[in-house]
Parts: sequence; structure tokens; C-alpha cells
Amino acid sequence: MKHYKIVVFVPVVDGDRVRQAMGDAGAGVIGNYSYCSFTVRGIGRFRPDAGASPSIGEVGRLEAVEEERVETVCAAEKLAAVLAAIRHAHPYEEPAIDVYPLEATG
Repeated sequence: MKHYKIVVFVPVVDGDRVRQAMGDAGAGVIGNYSYCSFTVRGIGRFRPDAGASPSIGEVGRLEAVEEERVETVCAAEKLAAVLAAIRHAHPYEEPAIDVYPLEATG
């Protein structure tokens, strides 16, 4: 069965909501465990440009936000639902989401 690693960057205050939405949509299943994820904190930087509607910061001004990098796994058949759940729960207009195919390890 094909699996993916999903990585999303989210403000710390919204991390629990996004992790919950990912798990509710079927991400984070490893064997007999569910809602599995890994989180590390860092600083996300961005500048909203003309036409943006930022939930944090102002158009034209550089912003720095304490964020979490949330990683989890997802079966291929759940990928579309998980990505939709992230976008729905995430506060950003354009969330940074990475999706990596995983090789079978046995």
C-alpha cells in the first residue's frame, strides 16, 4: 500500500487543531496506533504581498511567527481528505504543506 509523509507548518497556537483535523481525516496511522505525529518548533517568516489577506501580519510587512513543523504519515487513499482537512483547519490563507512519497520498508 502506498504511503506519504505530510509536513505542514502551523502557528503554535493552532497546532492542536490542525493535528486533530489530520488524525480525524485518517492521517497518522502506524500499525495499531492512530493520530501519530512529530512536532518541532521554529520561526516561520513571510511577507504578505498585494492581494493577500493574512490572518497574521500586514500586507507589505515582513512577519516572524513561532510555528510548529508537524509531520505525519498517510495512506494514499486518505491523502486528498487529509489535505482538505489541513486547509480547512489551518489559519493561513496559503498553508505551507509538503507531501513526500514513502518507499516500502518491509
